[in-house]
Amino acid sequence: MFALSTLAYHDYEGLALNENEKSRLVADLGNKNNMILRNHGLLTVGKTAAEAFLSMYMLERACRIQILAQAGGGTLLPVPDSILHSVAAQLGAVTVGQGAQLTWPGLLRKLDRMDSSYRE
Repeated sequence: MFALSTLAYHDYEGLALNENEKSRLVADLGNKNNMILRNHGLLTVGKTAAEAFLSMYMLERACRIQILAQAGGGTLLPVPDSILHSVAAQLGAVTVGQGAQLTWPGLLRKLDRMDSSYRE
């Protein structure tokens, strides 16, 4: 629900080499943290790399869950806008930065155990 309540969209314009597209990306993102680049991929932002990473993780998981739900063939029920707006407002009260300051150190320790060469 967090990803959906902070989601924006941007239409695909080809490779992101056009200087003019930057202002459209920023305008489409607005005050959101998650963006679906239609026919292209996902984009997340955060105050820190940890926040952006965790936003991407949750957005990717939400997309995966929706694809799995759609594969079941049933009708998906849209979440009413009133609920999405209230979730967006509650996000700040529930967790600061989606818990990045709590989870990021553990993720780095896990990465160090897997391959610490990223530190070089």
